[in-house]
Amino acid sequence: MHPSSLPCRFFFFFVFSAKIKNARAFSRFCESVTVLDPSHQLLHLLQLAVDHNSLKLTQQTHGRIYSRGFDQNAFVATKLISSYSTCGVPADSRLVFESVREKNVFLWNSLISGYVKNGIFEEAFHIFNRMRRDDEMPDNYTVATLSKISGELGHSEIGRMIHNLSIKSGFVSDTVAANSLMSMYGRCGRLGDVRNLFDEMPCRNSASWNVLISGNAVSGNSMFDEDVWKLVKQMQMEGVKPDAFTFSSLLPFCGNNNGQPDHGREIHGFIIKDELILESDVHVGSCLIDMYSRCQKVSIARRVFDQMSCKNIVSWTAMISGYVQNEEAEEALTLFREMQMRYGVEPNRVSLVSVLPACSSLAGLMEGKQIHGFAIRKVLHQKVSLSNALIDMYCKCGNLNWARHVFDDDSCCKDAISWSSIIAGYGLHGKGHEAIFLFNKMLQLGFSPDNITSVGVLSACSRSGLVTEGLNVYNSLVMDYGVSPTVEICACVVDMLGRSGQLDQAFDYINSMPVKPGPSVWGALFCASSLHGNSEMRDLAYRSLVRLEPENPSNYVSLSNVHASSGRWDSVAEIRTRMRERGLRKLPGCSWISIDSKIHSFYVADKTHPCSNLIYRMLDDLVLTMKGAGYVPDFENLT
Repeated sequence: MHPSSLPCRFFFFFVFSAKIKNARAFSRFCESVTVLDPSHQLLHLLQLAVDHNSLKLTQQTHGRIYSRGFDQNAFVATKLISSYSTCGVPADSRLVFESVREKNVFLWNSLISGYVKNGIFEEAFHIFNRMRRDDEMPDNYTVATLSKISGELGHSEIGRMIHNLSIKSGFVSDTVAANSLMSMYGRCGRLGDVRNLFDEMPCRNSASWNVLISGNAVSGNSMFDEDVWKLVKQMQMEGVKPDAFTFSSLLPFCGNNNGQPDHGREIHGFIIKDELILESDVHVGSCLIDMYSRCQKVSIARRVFDQMSCKNIVSWTAMISGYVQNEEAEEALTLFREMQMRYGVEPNRVSLVSVLPACSSLAGLMEGKQIHGFAIRKVLHQKVSLSNALIDMYCKCGNLNWARHVFDDDSCCKDAISWSSIIAGYGLHGKGHEAIFLFNKMLQLGFSPDNITSVGVLSACSRSGLVTEGLNVYNSLVMDYGVSPTVEICACVVDMLGRSGQLDQAFDYINSMPVKPGPSVWGALFCASSLHGNSEMRDLAYRSLVRLEPENPSNYVSLSNVHASSGRWDSVAEIRTRMRERGLRKLPGCSWISIDSKIHSFYVADKTHPCSNLIYRMLDDLVLTMKGAGYVPDFENLT
């Protein structure tokens, strides 16, 4: 019964009780109030327990139900089962269910739904089978719940049985049940069954169209399928207006169009026309931010973010992640601080994982440690995704000891990414033997190596000069673990052979590679041949590089530096002229340092910094000291 239909005394009781935080005081208050219908009081107490996820209040109310003789009231028992399930105690829900002598379909549904809420899907099916044996007819809610379970588990066979049951029972004509069945088929990848069921529905609503559209969108290859867009147009032609769910289903598959129509901007136009969507649905705004960030239009993403009147941690995280994706690490960290200090929004695990790569990009060890400390205080550090991000951050910020400390923490279960991150970290620091040791230990524990792990351990061998060990690892990966050599893996092998001076073997390997050599392969050979002074091999690698990447200025600058180091200034001038004719310009190298939470950036021959005169005087003193120690600085290769 709605509160407005109750006597004033009871309505006052309901509003006031919702504000009482102390359960004991609330219990005494309930005792002192005379309520016309005790069952109403009990139901509202249970609703309050559900709203606040309070197991204690549920148990207290359960005692009242028993003492007042309402334990056989099916309606009260259904609410009690739901309350225990919400509080994460499905075993107590089962006890309540078993204590009721006369069961109805609502009791069965409440128990099944409770097991689903707690992820105990197998027991939910057992209850359903028992329900059928007891000759209790399921209703459309039962069908919808079981369809959801089948979709979560990906069991299309069980889903088909539920579909047949709904046909026999006549529930397939119910829109809610049919939508659930469509969603189940979509999760199982059976789009043909989704479409057939959709076409047979006597009555469709926006949710029906959303299930069909999202199913087709997810099946695409990260490109916006034109068939999906036709469905959106057909939806409107039939008088059904796209809603927030429609747009949030489509936006993740927009962008990177490769000549296809820019549907992301078109969807944004729809959203602008319907101002209420962006104003009320934070998820749609977050999807727009993500879409523009993936399209490398982070300024537009920021404009969408600033126009959102309501922001939550999802929208803040989307914007921070967008800056990280577009290599604007300083902006990401600035926004991360502003989120907490100015707006009081507390980061969650996803936002911490999103911002940690910004610390890695700026070598911001202090910021990374602060994030780690926050995660420990909030007991978020035991999540494997955050631990992996911390390992990567510490490795890239130069603190291998702390990376290993996080890796060795037994409170978090390690996955393949954890092993790959720490192996790559040891390789980055030139500790090839340790990387190989960890790699072998990973294999002993039953983890299968993937392409990322393979690149990490082979790169470690290359940096440490462990050619024999690296080739053994490579052969084991291919022969024993079935790893297919990718361009990146092959580039590691070429680099490993080339650095050790085995240029002919590296070239022979390139000719026998199972994949077509890419720029990374020829770049590794070019660097190795330049290092060992093999001009013939260097020119061959250079020609291949320019053929594959004619517009990459780094290729020209690398050869120019090689000629400059040999004093061949005519060749340097020729390459620079060729770059100017092509309109190529390489961004200069940049260094930075963080002082008092402020990032100071420096480019080659940069004099824009307000302290540049003092900095160059200090640099001159350092050069003199270095020369006095016998070191000759190489100024020719600073470009």
